[in-house]
Order: sequence, then C-alpha cells, then structure tokens
Amino acid sequence: MEDFEKKVSITDTMDSEPETTTTPTTASSQVLHLLRRFLAVQQRRAEAYAKLKRGFAEYVASGGEVAYQQLCSEITAEFNDCSKQVIEMESLFMTPDYCRVDLAQMLRAVQVQEKQKLHLTATIQVLKKARRPSGRLVSHENCTFKEAMQHECVHLHEITEAEGTEEAEADAEYDNALNIAIRGVQDAVTTINESGFSSLVVMLGKVVFCLLKLKLEV
Repeated sequence: MEDFEKKVSITDTMDSEPETTTTPTTASSQVLHLLRRFLAVQQRRAEAYAKLKRGFAEYVASGGEVAYQQLCSEITAEFNDCSKQVIEMESLFMTPDYCRVDLAQMLRAVQVQEKQKLHLTATIQVLKKARRPSGRLVSHENCTFKEAMQHECVHLHEITEAEGTEEAEADAEYDNALNIAIRGVQDAVTTINESGFSSLVVMLGKVVFCLLKLKLEV
C-alpha cells in the first residue's frame, strides 16, 4: 500500500482551483477539524469494543442473557452512529470546499474494514457462546440427573466410536471457524492502521504546522 503521508500530503489540491474563494488557511482549518472529528469517532469505536469485551466476559461468567442482549443493542446503536458520522465526513471531503478525494478514500477504506471487524467480532462471540461441540456433551442443560457424576457417566457411556469421530470433526470445524474469525479481526485492524488511522496523528501535526506557517506569512 502506498505511503499514507503521500496520500494525505498537505499540499492542497485546491491550489489548482483559482476560482475558489476559500483561503489556504481556512481550507487547512477545515481539514484539521474533520480529521479531529474522525479521530474522535475512532476513539468512540475503541471504547465501544472495550465495553463489549467486558460485557461478554461478564456474560460468560454469570450467564446474564438479558443484560448481554441489552449491551449488544447499545453497542449496535453506537457503531451505527459512528458509521453515519464517518460517511458524512467522507462526503464533505468530496465537496468543492475541501476537494480532498484522497482523504475521502482513506475514510472509505477504514469504514469498510471497521464493518468487517465488527461482523467478525460478533461471529467470535457467537461461537464462544455456543462452545466447542465436545464441551456441549457434558452440559447439565436439560439433564434429568440431579448429581453431576451420574450426568457425566451417562454421557460418557453414550459416546460410541463413530460418535467420537464425529465429535472430533465437529470440534475441528469449530476451531477452524473461530481461528478464521480471529485472524480476520487481526487483519482488519492491520488494514485500518495501514489505511492511515495510525498516521492521522502525524497528519494533524502537519496541518497545524501549515496553519502556523500561513499565519506568519500573512
């Protein structure tokens, strides 16, 4: 992927539009404002993921289904709002007032990966909720035996060689699906960083420097 700093160089594309009434200082200020907004949205996303992770851990420990579903609804609403804001910023960068197609494309690339990351994160939690097939066999759910030892013995006696092979295959499929989802999340995070998120802090510094320089030259 080409270097992000080249993609978002502060050399403003509006210089080629002599008819515009927007001054370089104003243009840089507008870019700075939108980039800060974008960073704020990404921070909200990070906090939402942290909240979701804590909530899922609590659900696994306590089994509070109602609380977990409520949390999922809140997180979904939060991510929807974040996406709407990024789409709005992307559109603004495409307008004549900004004329920064490079930044619009960067936001679009991040948005695509964020969508994939959220989908795979949900997949991971669904798989972990379901548990490995072999782990479900010793569950006490719907068991008619009151003593755990009786429950375990009955299940162990019911497992035949054919069922054991089938169980191992099911476990392998489960592990593969979980690993694919985990790798997908990791790949999405890497792509987001390469698309420019980690470099935006540097970019903000460059915009501020440009603003100061322009003011000194006035």
